[in-house]
Amino acid sequence: MKRVFLAAGTVHIRASTGDYNVSCPDCAVVSGRVHSTYERHLADSPVGDQRVLIELTVRRLYCENTMCPRRTFVEQVEGLTVRYGRRTPPSRRVLEAVAVALAGRSGSRFAGALHELVSRTTLLRLVMKLPDPDWTVPRVLGVDDFATRRGQHYDTVLIDCETGQPLDLLPGRDAETLASWLRSHPGAEIICRDRAGAYADGARTGAPDAVQVADRFHLWQNLGTAVERCVRRHQACFQEAGADAVGVADISFADATAPVKEMSPIEARFRARHATVHALLDQGHGIREIGRELRMGGNTVRRAARAETPEQMLNGRQQPRPSQLDPFKSHVDRLWAAGCTNAIHLHAELQKLGYQGSYAILSKYLRPRRRRCIKVVGPAPPGARQVTGWLMRRPDHVRNEDRQHLAAILARCPELTATDALVRSFAEILTTRSGQHLKDWIITARAADLPALHSFATGLKKDWDAVVQGLTTHWNSGPVEGRVNHIKMIKRQMFGRAKLPLLRKRVLLTALHRPPRSVTYQRAGDRPHGICA
Repeated sequence: MKRVFLAAGTVHIRASTGDYNVSCPDCAVVSGRVHSTYERHLADSPVGDQRVLIELTVRRLYCENTMCPRRTFVEQVEGLTVRYGRRTPPSRRVLEAVAVALAGRSGSRFAGALHELVSRTTLLRLVMKLPDPDWTVPRVLGVDDFATRRGQHYDTVLIDCETGQPLDLLPGRDAETLASWLRSHPGAEIICRDRAGAYADGARTGAPDAVQVADRFHLWQNLGTAVERCVRRHQACFQEAGADAVGVADISFADATAPVKEMSPIEARFRARHATVHALLDQGHGIREIGRELRMGGNTVRRAARAETPEQMLNGRQQPRPSQLDPFKSHVDRLWAAGCTNAIHLHAELQKLGYQGSYAILSKYLRPRRRRCIKVVGPAPPGARQVTGWLMRRPDHVRNEDRQHLAAILARCPELTATDALVRSFAEILTTRSGQHLKDWIITARAADLPALHSFATGLKKDWDAVVQGLTTHWNSGPVEGRVNHIKMIKRQMFGRAKLPLLRKRVLLTALHRPPRSVTYQRAGDRPHGICA
């Protein structure tokens, strides 16, 4: 080391290599003959709040081996320099950790807080250069899909269900993609998957000797879809007896025989404002206090206070325009008093007398005379999804009020009563993992008049072996679903813009810092949330 000094907020360290022999990187022949020297600038980890820059003078040496294709080479300082490197290994490791955790722009901003000046593209290159974690072919393989662009494009994630470690991310979710990976990595004995037919075909093609396990959560989800179709077919049972009878309250706004002048909304507002302001003035309140209380301007309150009657406030406003109905109003009043209350008939009668106005003018004049009916309607019946939730939920998780509604619906609909019994029996099979009773359940479901459950039972028969394995063993796709959530978090962190190679690299590398998942943890989560056992 020659010199250490501080300049522009950066600690500069000037040093040079010693005078010793160095081995050629190709032929390993030792050489000490110097060709030339030059200076390298290496960024190191910061000291306190100061950046560190190492200005290192290194030698270029001749290779003494005449048979070696390399004529000259540059000496490297172990633990400090690498070929073409502009950072020391400790500094590079820090930036690699930042890049794995935060990737591009956010990683660059965080590195700036650590006094490391680096661009987002440099961080992305550091991530992509890191090697994939080592792994062996697992005994229990988990397969599931995830969305790279929701509703448009999906890819596949593979994990080790015993440890939770992600193994690979594959483009697409078709059968051939999974089959090719399984053929390239033989050895999986158990494959946990969802109910997708593509993964079933891919596992059957790529690993014919592996045991497939259909996930219990997806079985329950498929049952919920079938139950919802059943519920929608019997929505007529939701309407309670007597719900069609609604109370009617008649409210009369005017005498049917006396002519009534309709008050405009503006006039009504002025009259109410005048009465309120004068009532507050009589109580001893001031103009400003009234304005603050009524949220009015001071001039508005003063105009209302100065007017002795509401008409004085209205005199300054434009009077209503004369109507074409004015000459015929007395005739309309006589017809209305005689019992002719149909506005269409009245309009036709007035037209015979020479009325050229519109029907709307007449209707507006008659509006205060009409009797309005207010229907007092009871609460709306529950929806199909709400009833489905009551059926699929555990009974102790349903509120007492909802339980009473469900009991009333089941009492009126024998089909939904049969559906409820089938749901509870399937939940018992699923939670106790007694798949040996599934065949009896299917026979009972086929005997009921429930087409949607017939379709669900047919799907179980097509995937029988995997379904039975899922209902008898403790293996499930819970760890895979957890990894999918991890992928979603990384996608959102990159604003959904990362392509599959970068997403794959970050998923594989960030999982190294997560604790492994044990078989005991998987067994603790065997019961899917919400099962009504």
